[in-house]
Amino acid sequence: MIEPKSTYGWRAKLGLIVPTTNTVNEAEWNMAAPDGVSIHGARMVLHTDVTTKAGKAASFEDLRLAVNSLAPAGLDAIAYGCTAGSLMTPRHALADFMTEVCGLPCVTTGAAIVDALVALDIATVSVATPYDKNLNDHEAEFLDSQGIRVRAIEGLGFGANGPHEYALMHKVPKKDILQLVHKADDPGADGLLISCTDLPTFGLIEELEQALGKPVVTSSQATLWAALSAAGLEPALPGLGRLLRG
Repeated sequence: MIEPKSTYGWRAKLGLIVPTTNTVNEAEWNMAAPDGVSIHGARMVLHTDVTTKAGKAASFEDLRLAVNSLAPAGLDAIAYGCTAGSLMTPRHALADFMTEVCGLPCVTTGAAIVDALVALDIATVSVATPYDKNLNDHEAEFLDSQGIRVRAIEGLGFGANGPHEYALMHKVPKKDILQLVHKADDPGADGLLISCTDLPTFGLIEELEQALGKPVVTSSQATLWAALSAAGLEPALPGLGRLLRG
């Protein structure tokens, strides 16, 4: 008799690294994961400086430790579920480093977002974020460097008074997220991106796609899509928008 990979993860076991304050990404993945796919988490300090030499070095070191804490679990793929911490060029640099550390297929939110936008033929995008102007500007520059033109970007201002505010992003209610999205949406953009894995979005994607008449990509959704693909599974899940319709 051939034993399954795992009682619960008999199709695949996915590792997920999130910032210490993030309480949304794991919850959304656990709600959405297909039968036979289990999610296994690790945490690391949030790094928003991924452009300077010192910032990159600190990020890579903490990511190495997090990856090594997950690798012994016999996973099929590992994801770094953080938007701000993975807006790095080349966009697959962090994922490639993670694979070097553990030998497993790895993905990051920053790269997954761009790959998802490309897969949906989105060349111009409106962006809704919980961030302040500095982080919004950084994200817009990152997307532009990857060939994605940002038509409009709106944020809720978290982080303007210090990084302690990031711990509050998961509390943003649905009505405020919807209001933010409609404020950010440029009718001329091909699609809409809701950024941040700690912003609750899984219950909004289908509703927004119907209302806006365009594809909606979110950080957690794109990362799950990329992780399922990296694990060798068909990334098709109901209720999570065009990206995951298969």
